[in-house]
Amino acid sequence: MGIASLVLGILAVIIGLFSAGSLGWLGAIMAIIGIILGALGKKDPAASGVATAGLVLSIIGLILCLLLYIACIACIGGLAAL
Repeated sequence: MGIASLVLGILAVIIGLFSAGSLGWLGAIMAIIGIILGALGKKDPAASGVATAGLVLSIIGLILCLLLYIACIACIGGLAAL
């Protein structure tokens, strides 16, 4: 589960950085699943390091995706007001 968390965390960060916020909802869903899998993966002592890395990346991906998605929605709302 730690490896799946790591992969989902990496994908969430990549989506957050390169989609300019438009796919932030998809990255946020992936990050939430990555957080859950990372927390479950920390129970296994053999894969605790990978699970911790996945957990951290998923949290960073979630914050990044949500911030950029909110900023994208605010920009669209600002353009619509003009």
